[in-house]
Amino acid sequence: MVTVTLKIWRTGNHYTSHTVEVPSSSYVIDAMERVFAQPESDLVWRHACHHASCGSCGVRINGVEKLPCITLLSDYTASQPITLQPLAHLPHIADLVVDFGSFFARMRDVGMPSLRSDESAPSLDNKRDLRFENCIECGLCVSACPAMANPRFMGPAALAAAERLMEEPRGADLSQLLQRVDGSAGIWSCRSSYQCSAVCPTNADPAGAIIRLRQRL
Repeated sequence: MVTVTLKIWRTGNHYTSHTVEVPSSSYVIDAMERVFAQPESDLVWRHACHHASCGSCGVRINGVEKLPCITLLSDYTASQPITLQPLAHLPHIADLVVDFGSFFARMRDVGMPSLRSDESAPSLDNKRDLRFENCIECGLCVSACPAMANPRFMGPAALAAAERLMEEPRGADLSQLLQRVDGSAGIWSCRSSYQCSAVCPTNADPAGAIIRLRQRL
């Protein structure tokens, strides 16, 4: 067992510190759950799958965008508090929870591809299975992106979705889509910091997608 202290950003612009004991092989989310389970706890946060499929638990851990469900406590110095903050560049709701409304609005603006046909052999019923894209819509890339300081910027997730449609149009008007991403709110606002790809938990590489859109144009 190890003893860890979580310093958690709370509504009202202040932090609260919580010390809990968890197994040494635990993930950050395990410590967060111990905090949440305390009788006096009123922590507001979001989580679901616990294995990086839903993307709902994303926060900033010591200033870096991560999914606590796959972030080991052993990655951090046990004697130092681990600071948890909500994602940046998204409207704040409470404690560690942000509003994804603007995120999904940007995704819808480019067609928001979420499924594609599996290239493997047909299933037993002779129909091809569907599988999710690599992007789990966790918002980590948007939080890490310095260009998101511009509220008009489409953002790395939406631009990566646009590039995905270029590869598999699904009936989309590609010329209109290229016009949409070719502008001050589109790919040319990207500062090429590659922070979006650096924090992506599924290696979807939105920065690479933006570069490929630039090459198309």
